[in-house]
Amino acid sequence: MAEPLDTGRPHPARVYDYLLGGKDNFAADRAAAAEGLKVNPNAATAPLQNRAFLRRAVRFLAAEAGVRQFLDIGTGLPTSPNVHEVAQGVRPGARVVYVDNDPIVLTHARALLTSTPEGRTAYVDGNLYDVDGILGSPELTGTLDLREPVAVLLLAILHFLDDDADPYAIVARLMDALPAGSYLVLSHITADHDPESWARFAEIMRRQGITTRLRDRPEVARFFTGLELVEPGVVPILRWRPDADEPLTDAQVALYGGVARKP
Repeated sequence: MAEPLDTGRPHPARVYDYLLGGKDNFAADRAAAAEGLKVNPNAATAPLQNRAFLRRAVRFLAAEAGVRQFLDIGTGLPTSPNVHEVAQGVRPGARVVYVDNDPIVLTHARALLTSTPEGRTAYVDGNLYDVDGILGSPELTGTLDLREPVAVLLLAILHFLDDDADPYAIVARLMDALPAGSYLVLSHITADHDPESWARFAEIMRRQGITTRLRDRPEVARFFTGLELVEPGVVPILRWRPDADEPLTDAQVALYGGVARKP
């Protein structure tokens, strides 16, 4: 269920929305983002490039891998092009289920529920901690056929789970519940390329009440255990099948990304 709306505390989805230039955020979210930007101005660059990675990954899955079903967990506030817009632009019959637990995202869910006539979209008010609740929700089971491959999207969400939440077990439960031919797509913040700046940013977020767990490449790659990585593997997102040369550096973007298939 959606968390109670508390405008006095920053929420990751709304901080992210602000960094993307959105308007669906509150003073606490803007203040948290501003504090983070003071210690690391690149915090405004990473979200934009994360959206670009999402577009490339979804386009690959729909166009080249033949995926027709998508489950986007931690979708955040609508930012066009959304997953269904990319997927249905390639494959009009694609079906997409969005999941989030922010009440502001819930109020904007209608923007995520537009669809081509051939396809379908739905929204689940759910939490990544509750895998069974997500997979068993009527909104999901009425939209996706879990006997057929599904692409699970976990974009810039797992770094909000500290180690004691056992995010590896959560991802494993998700993928175990899906059939062979399903895919996992994820991106995750890292300090590998600029340890000091990103460590300062993570500390500022933690002080604001937002868990931010920086993970290195081996730790991110571990999420794909038992899956077959699509080339080029787990890499800085700028290097995952780029559309064109990007003048930014890995230190500026500071996210690893990868796509993998369940055998």
